[in-house]
Amino acid sequence: MSTTNGHVSHWLAKLPSPRPALPGDRDADVCIVGAGYTGLWTAYYLKKADPALRITVLEARFAGFGASGRNGGWLSGLVPGDRHRMAARYGRDKVLAWQRALNEAVDEVIAVADAEGIDAGIVKGGTLQIARNAAQAARLTAEADEEQAWQNDGIVRLSKDEVLQRVRLNGVVSGYHTPHCARIQPAWLARGLADVVERLGVDIYEMTRAQTIESGRVTTDRGVVRAPVVLRATEGFTPHLPGLRRRWLPMNSSMIATEPLPADLWDEIGWQDRATMGDTAHGFFYAQRTVDDRIAIGGRSVPYRFGSRTDVDGKVPTRTIKHLTRVLHSILPQVRHIPIAHGWCGVLAVPRDWESTVTFDRATGLGYAGGYVGHGVTATNLAARTLTDLVLDRGGPLVELPWVGHRSRDWEPEPLRWLGVRGMYLAYKAADWHESRGRATTSPIAVVADKIAGRPH
Repeated sequence: MSTTNGHVSHWLAKLPSPRPALPGDRDADVCIVGAGYTGLWTAYYLKKADPALRITVLEARFAGFGASGRNGGWLSGLVPGDRHRMAARYGRDKVLAWQRALNEAVDEVIAVADAEGIDAGIVKGGTLQIARNAAQAARLTAEADEEQAWQNDGIVRLSKDEVLQRVRLNGVVSGYHTPHCARIQPAWLARGLADVVERLGVDIYEMTRAQTIESGRVTTDRGVVRAPVVLRATEGFTPHLPGLRRRWLPMNSSMIATEPLPADLWDEIGWQDRATMGDTAHGFFYAQRTVDDRIAIGGRSVPYRFGSRTDVDGKVPTRTIKHLTRVLHSILPQVRHIPIAHGWCGVLAVPRDWESTVTFDRATGLGYAGGYVGHGVTATNLAARTLTDLVLDRGGPLVELPWVGHRSRDWEPEPLRWLGVRGMYLAYKAADWHESRGRATTSPIAVVADKIAGRPH
């Protein structure tokens, strides 16, 4: 059986027929560029807050084409940034409020999906984090301590045997479980949300590529939309816009999905709670048990394309599919005979300081949110509610969160950008090899790579 490569993602097994394109020049009260989670959630909350608003959403391909329809399906409370750095700059109390708001946003998404009749395959089973050698175990212990220090309740530390009682993994040393995550089918959420906002009266124009975004107007290949409020929600595709090539780096993340596993094999493996799962390797994996009982697992592999180029409809190198298959078989050798059905990739936006932002300038009417560094499934919802409060100028606790108005410097020009990212991931690969040889603490190779890259610890 051959493996499907690309075609956007497994989550979009049948590509949708696009909505009509912008039929020419239009006026609106709010124009949103990008029909992923950020743009769709923002349209949803703005329209709910003020049904009279004329809201137009522009999308270059179709709703959910980007990371919203390709990600690992972790609706988690993970912070899209470094809590220590943000606390040093904005104060610990604000970061604690940010963490609480993200945890609460998990339940907010679940509640809205239920209220609006969106079937997103949601199961709130939490996340199981595992370690597979001594150095990973040391990091895992520190990570669990860190989560508790930031008042993340419900952390359960697990011995090897306790992990195996949940999922029969190969080579596991220890683990911990956090309740602040739900498994979702990400494209179902994006597509369902698009249908909901359209029913509310929002105009979504697909196959309409924004060429320039300016105060009061968005120029597209199909016409001009004039609006006093213009919001950019383009995430990993932001470098395609004029003047923004170095603003955020489009980092690639790749995934594979198996064919469905039979019931007797699931009885052998476990994983009955449908918790999302990841590890503390530097070249980490993230995985879920899907709605239709497959295993979907992802990792970085080819992290960045020269010149901030993005993929062609999710197609990945064959070696990426082979690499992720080896990772899967390493942790779950029981599935070696199960074919790999699909491989794909997508891009996530990484600011130079790895800190996401929500920004709105009332004087120009321009705003944007993003740079979620791979933790955007939940953060997009919180960002959208925050943008709504900023646009409507209604204050409240969300506009006081530390990412509001945060600015990151631009990335270096090429070839420094490509050399830096490629060097970073080669270093992480070497560090994982170093630690697999029995080292008890984090490899100094990874420590240096983190410092150079400015990644959060």
